[in-house]
Amino acid sequence: MLSELSEPYEYSEVSMRGGILSRKQCRRVLSYPDSRILALLDAAYRVRHHYRGATAHIQVLANAKSGYCSEDCHYCSQSCLSSAEIEKYPLVSQESLLQEAKHAKETGAKRFCMALSGHKPTAGEIGKLCGIIREIKAEIRISLCCSLGHVDAEQARQLRAAGLDRVNHNLNTSERFYEKICTTHTFQDRLDTIQRCREAGLEVCSGGIVGQGESDDDIIDMLLLLRELQPESLPINFLIPIKGTPLGEHDTGLTPYRCLKVLCLARFLNPEADLRVAGGREYHLRSLQPLALYPANSIFVSGYLTTGGQPAEEAIQMIADLGFTLEIEGVGASNTISTASR
Repeated sequence: MLSELSEPYEYSEVSMRGGILSRKQCRRVLSYPDSRILALLDAAYRVRHHYRGATAHIQVLANAKSGYCSEDCHYCSQSCLSSAEIEKYPLVSQESLLQEAKHAKETGAKRFCMALSGHKPTAGEIGKLCGIIREIKAEIRISLCCSLGHVDAEQARQLRAAGLDRVNHNLNTSERFYEKICTTHTFQDRLDTIQRCREAGLEVCSGGIVGQGESDDDIIDMLLLLRELQPESLPINFLIPIKGTPLGEHDTGLTPYRCLKVLCLARFLNPEADLRVAGGREYHLRSLQPLALYPANSIFVSGYLTTGGQPAEEAIQMIADLGFTLEIEGVGASNTISTASR
C-alpha cells in the first residue's frame, strides 16, 4: 500500500505516462486528507510543469449580450427562471467590444472572450459578430473566443471564416446529473455543438461547474469525458449561488481545499490541457487563490459575466509572486513577458 507521502506522486506518474487514473484513485484525489494538500498540489504541479512549464496566463471575459435567455440553467442569473437583478441588453456595439479587446491586450491578456446569452444566436447577431471579429483581428493581435450557446454548422463556419479562434461550450456537469440543472436542452445537444465547432476548424474551450449538488462520480465522469473530447482549454468554475436563481440558496459544500482537489484531479486526468480556474475562484478559494496555479496554468480576471472578479493588476502580481512567467498572445520571443519587473 502506498504511503500518504508517495501516493500523489503515483498519480502524477500515471498521468505523465499517458495512463488514466482508476475511479478508485480519482475518488481518492477528491477525498485526499486536507492535511496533505501540499503533497497533492506538488504532484499535480509536476504534471502541469511537464506539459505547460512555469508559465501562467490571464484571460478577459466580456458580457457582449446579457439576459433575455430562454434556457432554464439553474445556476445562471441570465436564465428564464432567474429573478436576479442584472443588466439586460442586446449585443453591444462593435466599438465597445473593440475597446474592451484593446484593454484586455494592454493588461497582458492572452485571449479576449465574448459571451452572448441565449439558446442560439440569430442570423443577424452572427452577421454583426463576424464584423466585430474581423475588426478586432485587423487592429489587435489577440486570440478571440466566443461563448454563444448552440450554433449550427453554417454559423460555426461563418465565425471561423471571420477569424474566430475558439468557441466556449461547457459540458457543465456529467450526463447523468445534467437534467438536474437544465431541462430546456440536453447533454447531447452540447456534445453536438462541440462537434460542429470542431468540424468548422474552431478550437474548443469546454469545462464544467462544480458545487451544484453533483456527486464525486459526476465530477469524475465529466473530467473523463473531457479527456476524450480533448478541448484546447478546460475551465473549471465553482458555483457562486446567485440570489434569484434556483441555486441561489444552495449549499455548494465547497471549501478552498475541495476546490484545489478538483483542480488537481482535472490536471491528472487532462495533463496537457490549458487548465483554467474560472468563475468562483475569488469567492471559494479566497486567500488560497495562488495555490490554484499549481495544478492550473490560466485564470480569468476582471469578472465573470454578471459577477465581479480579481483586477488584472492583482492577478499579474500574484503570478509574479509565485515566480511564474506571464504568457501573452504572440509569436516567437514576444510570447512571454517577465513578471518580475511589474
